[in-house]
Amino acid sequence: MTPVSIDWETEADLVVIGGGVAGLTAARTASLRGLRVLTLSKGGATDTSTQYAQGGIAVVAPHGDSVESHVHDTVEAGAGLCDVDAVRSIVEGGQAAVAALTDLGAVFDLGRDGQISRTREGGHSTRRIIHAGGDATGAEVQRALNAAGLPVLFGAAACEILTGPSGVQGVLAVSDKGFGVVHAPAVLLATGGLGQLYALSTNPPGATADGVALALWAGAAVADLEFLQFHPTVLYTPGGLGRRPLISEAVRGEGGILVDSEGDSVTAGVHPRGDLAPRDVVSRAIAARMRALGTDHVYLDARTIDGFPQRFPTITASCRAAGIDPSTDLIPVAPAAHYQCGGVVTDPHGRTAVAGLYAAGEVARTGLHGANRLASNSLLEGLVVGERVGVAAAERLGEHVRVTDVPTRVTERADRVVLQQLMTDHASVVRDRAGLDEAIKRMKDAVTQRETVLAAGSVESAPYDGGGAPTDRTHATPGAELAERIAGIEDVALTLTARSLLLAASARTESRGCHTRSDHPEPDDRLRHSMFVVLDEDGRPRLDQ
Repeated sequence: MTPVSIDWETEADLVVIGGGVAGLTAARTASLRGLRVLTLSKGGATDTSTQYAQGGIAVVAPHGDSVESHVHDTVEAGAGLCDVDAVRSIVEGGQAAVAALTDLGAVFDLGRDGQISRTREGGHSTRRIIHAGGDATGAEVQRALNAAGLPVLFGAAACEILTGPSGVQGVLAVSDKGFGVVHAPAVLLATGGLGQLYALSTNPPGATADGVALALWAGAAVADLEFLQFHPTVLYTPGGLGRRPLISEAVRGEGGILVDSEGDSVTAGVHPRGDLAPRDVVSRAIAARMRALGTDHVYLDARTIDGFPQRFPTITASCRAAGIDPSTDLIPVAPAAHYQCGGVVTDPHGRTAVAGLYAAGEVARTGLHGANRLASNSLLEGLVVGERVGVAAAERLGEHVRVTDVPTRVTERADRVVLQQLMTDHASVVRDRAGLDEAIKRMKDAVTQRETVLAAGSVESAPYDGGGAPTDRTHATPGAELAERIAGIEDVALTLTARSLLLAASARTESRGCHTRSDHPEPDDRLRHSMFVVLDEDGRPRLDQ
């Protein structure tokens, strides 16, 4: 076994892994309370799902709305698996969280009356979605948080959460300075989603399920991974792979209509809200219509929306880049992997079962989303829970931490392209027993190597060599060697998460929320509970019920 030396060390009160809305909100909140915070980000300052969020932030409107109405809509979309107390807690925190963001300089769109403009999206009973730059809300949120000027180590990937008898002790990471350790009593996982499990996704390249894997390895549980939301309307282009531009639900909220290749409505008779039904309903309707007609996409007709380019400038640019003019052309769309409703099990303050380990944002399962996230509740959750983690992390101040060695742990790694195709073919919008069994079997065959979590060679327990802490806090493109190491870490995380998701999807022999089984088309009251996954003694996922 080849030892990997520790090239640098540093200390912090809180390590934030991820630079999106949840991570940066927590970092800012903790810093304002005097905590020393270090944020680790694999990519650049805008390589986050937050950056691409188009729709807006769901927050109770001052007139004609209420907390109870927002809770009701959320719970209805969640198909019986929401934690109602958690939903109410997070919804109640929305207005204060948005006010804090506004204080940071975030600018939201105003209506003709000078008040913040609000739109309606699928599953909402009223217009409560605030937005910025028309369809660039996430970019404005990201800009405001980045402007806070907090210390971020870009191009740094977390390899392992280091723990001891009292909980979290620190983080093993890799950067352009080599392998290093951050001694810290508190760590926040804010790594975003798992869209890169699939060939087509709205997620950025870094959405490789890192946080799910890090939590499992640290001894925490994950739940509801089978509830993966597929955005029903992603811009379709022949042969397009990787991150695809999404066409926000707000387009349908403003009057856009889904039609098939014959010009017929896709959702007529499917749901009382038609094209504004919850996302799982619309995605299934589109998938069913594509199967029936033998096509690989449907269309969104937005030609009747006045001022489309002004209301949706980002979408307009994406369409025009593909040779489509939304004012005169139908927009080709299809479902793609979009949002993980489950994740690392936490309370509404981001605490996991491992002392000092927190999770917030898309990677977390707070109980807000249940079996299907309500549109625009994601930025809400990131803001509210992120701030709460920044406060809660102070609980760990004074905890003596000093990691003395790095443990060796063997993991499994599958080829990413093979894994993505397996998940796309057998664990997409509609699933069945035969397909899931095939995916589970072929995943085992796809594992090309068993290796350490570092994915670059074996790691022995290694004492620190006294290397200095990194000082670079600006974005730098990773070199080839570092990029290869990070890709290896990502592949290991994707492999473990794929196996965990397939395990839960196979066990959920019902259709609920955004998990649809064609061989079990109805919900089963006996399964109206979450599927918890932990690791067994051999480091493989197992159900923990």
